[in-house]
Amino acid sequence: MLEQNLRSSTPVPSARGKIERRNGPRRKAHSAPPKDTGTLDLALRILDHLAEQASPIALTAIAQTFAASKSTVYRHLSALARHGFVRRDASTGRYAIGVKLMVLGETSRSNFEIVTVAREALLKLRDTTGQAVSLCALLDDDLVVLDLMHGRSVVEFTTRPGTRLALYASAHGKIWLAFGPGGLLQKVLNAPREAWTSHTITDAKALASEVQAVRKRGWSTAPNQVVMGVNTLAAPVFDHRGVLVGSIAFVGSTQLIAAKPTPAQLGAVLEAARSVSRELGWKG
Repeated sequence: MLEQNLRSSTPVPSARGKIERRNGPRRKAHSAPPKDTGTLDLALRILDHLAEQASPIALTAIAQTFAASKSTVYRHLSALARHGFVRRDASTGRYAIGVKLMVLGETSRSNFEIVTVAREALLKLRDTTGQAVSLCALLDDDLVVLDLMHGRSVVEFTTRPGTRLALYASAHGKIWLAFGPGGLLQKVLNAPREAWTSHTITDAKALASEVQAVRKRGWSTAPNQVVMGVNTLAAPVFDHRGVLVGSIAFVGSTQLIAAKPTPAQLGAVLEAARSVSRELGWKG
């Protein structure tokens, strides 16, 4: 759905009208784990790799990805399968994530109060706009999609809960740079910024100016900045302390969501964000 997925690749329009985009900062190379956690580290990396795949993959391919022997990878896969985290396709022998992992993902999302509180507002925003909607929060300096609902548009966006968004290139991210923790903007300005399209704001001064504008008006957009022809309109969610705890947005084509959104679109996303904020005790 929304602007981007941290896993790097290029956007691929599918035959069914979907736009798939996995992007964001390049994944950092894994440093060598301590000797006493090396086995666990490999098992978790394998699990993470399987979760990224669109379809089951072969044992040989997994082993090659991690430069490990097939016997070692097989032992890890077998252990993960016994606990339901991995499943093996009996007809092809290929591996994919298991039901247990999906169940744990859904259960863990409910531990975030804002997900439960925001559900009604997200539904209303989705029904009002007809577009896909999402809720994000900052977790350990990563901007993560906590919840999403698909809209009724012809184009489907395949972002899912757990997707991490680039702070400088997404509408959600600009909300966090404008209203989030002190020092976050400077940290982003000091880091490399990849241009996903010719419209991505990578210049430090231009980005700082854009964030200042977002802070002044209270909403953000990112037209063509991650995927050409796609825009997102986002607004901040505050808690009882007046602290930013989430961002709400809806996404669609630039034909439907212009760089300058309509008053109706602004009203819809701002009311959704304010509704959730009020539920969290915000008095602003």
